[in-house]
Amino acid sequence: MGDTMALPKEKVEHIVVRNRDEFALGYNDTPFVVDLVADVQNRLITLDDIIVRAAPDWPIEKINSVDRNILRLGLCELLFGDRGQVPPKVAIDEAIELAKTFGGETSGKFINGVLGAIYKEMGEPEKDQTTKKGAGPYPKENLAGAVVYSIHDHVLRVGLVHDVFGYWTLTKGRIGEGEDIEILAVKKIKSEIGADVKLITTLGENEYIANKPDIGRVIKHVRYYLAEAPFLPFTLEKKGGLDDAKWFTLDEIKSLRMYDDITPLIEKGVSFVEGGKELEKK
Repeated sequence: MGDTMALPKEKVEHIVVRNRDEFALGYNDTPFVVDLVADVQNRLITLDDIIVRAAPDWPIEKINSVDRNILRLGLCELLFGDRGQVPPKVAIDEAIELAKTFGGETSGKFINGVLGAIYKEMGEPEKDQTTKKGAGPYPKENLAGAVVYSIHDHVLRVGLVHDVFGYWTLTKGRIGEGEDIEILAVKKIKSEIGADVKLITTLGENEYIANKPDIGRVIKHVRYYLAEAPFLPFTLEKKGGLDDAKWFTLDEIKSLRMYDDITPLIEKGVSFVEGGKELEKK
């Protein structure tokens, strides 16, 4: 595998066919391999950003090319692949086997550690991430987030961000100890999506357990607000965790993939707006 993943699709297909004929005669899923490599090429910046966050002690350029490309392939399957075709744990196991076969003595352990940390950060989406306050002997991080809304031409829209795990969710940011949470909430939203917001009311709080590769499990405590913003295009902050930000009508939101604890907050915020006079003012 080339270090830059910069080969054209035709060249990749030629290499796959050549290696299949030489090492795996009878293998009949060449299109899957070609498409996976193409997907990695298209998402290379995002994948490398996530690897950097998951393995902070290993700068991307210092990871050997075999391990780096195996990480990219495994991570692409893990985050963006068809889970019905390749379940997350199968994607991790396949990457580990590749590392053991083609990497160094410790490659399998390294790949397992990085992909395992990312999988835990995903929250293993089939599981409930919410936790009772005070659960576990873990450090706590405080965050502030918001249901950002706008009313344009008498249509109510909600602004959401899309994370690399495939979920539409609410914008939020970390609040340091002793900082004014409402002032910082406005600044964090501005930093993340480029929107100038006005906080309207508090919607609620929740907690969930996340895994941070550098320190392990942490409890994230989030206070959510309802925030009004002008109906303008978002300017998404460039970072590995998010890849899109958009406005959605209420009908459009119904078909989106979202975390279980986000939907009630949106419903509460929408109910508050529709129960007031905001729609009549526009």
